[in-house]
Amino acid sequence: MSLTRQQSRLIEASTIIALDRPSDQDKAFLARQLVQTTLPHSDPGNVPLWSRTNGNMTLTIQQGYAKDGNPIGHPYGTIPRLLMYWMTTEALRTKSPRLELGKHLAGFMDEIGLDPKGKGPRSDRVRLEEQMRRLFAARVSFEGSFERDGAVADVTEYMPIARRTVYWWNTKQPSQGTLWESYIDLDKEFFEAITANPVPVDLRALRAIKRSPLALDLYSLLTYQAFRAVKAGKARFMTWGQLQKALGTNYAETRDFRKAVNASLLKIQVVYPGLAIGEREGGIEVMPESLPAIASR
Repeated sequence: MSLTRQQSRLIEASTIIALDRPSDQDKAFLARQLVQTTLPHSDPGNVPLWSRTNGNMTLTIQQGYAKDGNPIGHPYGTIPRLLMYWMTTEALRTKSPRLELGKHLAGFMDEIGLDPKGKGPRSDRVRLEEQMRRLFAARVSFEGSFERDGAVADVTEYMPIARRTVYWWNTKQPSQGTLWESYIDLDKEFFEAITANPVPVDLRALRAIKRSPLALDLYSLLTYQAFRAVKAGKARFMTWGQLQKALGTNYAETRDFRKAVNASLLKIQVVYPGLAIGEREGGIEVMPESLPAIASR
């Protein structure tokens, strides 16, 4: 019985991760707000605002509009997630809100783990162009409650994602270089928000599970919960209801959600061998014996 491409990718990644510590190039980061409250998995449709609440954190996305006044749509699926990992990682590395995209589209696609060679309406190139348009035209807000000296404040940050986008790429010939670098200028407040308390993850694991938005979200969440479990010295337990809020899925039945999560969890455990899961019923328990996905030095 031959292996699928997904199965081969998981096995290859697990072998590399088990044998080699992550290099600096293998480290990626995601804003903690986007670990707690995730982007849409599927297209929300033509709604002015989309929001997701988990605990005391709410993420709200306002879609952008084209020059003719028509809505562009909300970012959704795996590609905006891969872009958010890349943006957060680059912003931390360069310490600058200006993110260089390179002189040709194929190089950028390789960097974020997409295939520049595909053609057709469902190719990675076409989907990337569409999702970049949606993501960088959007405005977001992070709303949360914070306690200090016995007092509680409700804090909301409103911001566009990007202030400026400049693309010199030849999208019809992704491998053809240009004279000038394409770049994105992140909004200053958004840049500060995503770099304040990022969650470190293993880029090699991301690339192995990149086709599933649920697996990407669950991996980031479990990485964060493993860090918290190790730091506190006690297990972190999330009920199925809490997980469904955190992961922002649209499953009507809890049993369908559980089935999808358990399928994703099997993939994650292959590429995150240091993750220790407990046996408590009613949710997922992350044990303090877990090893961090990215060990601190």
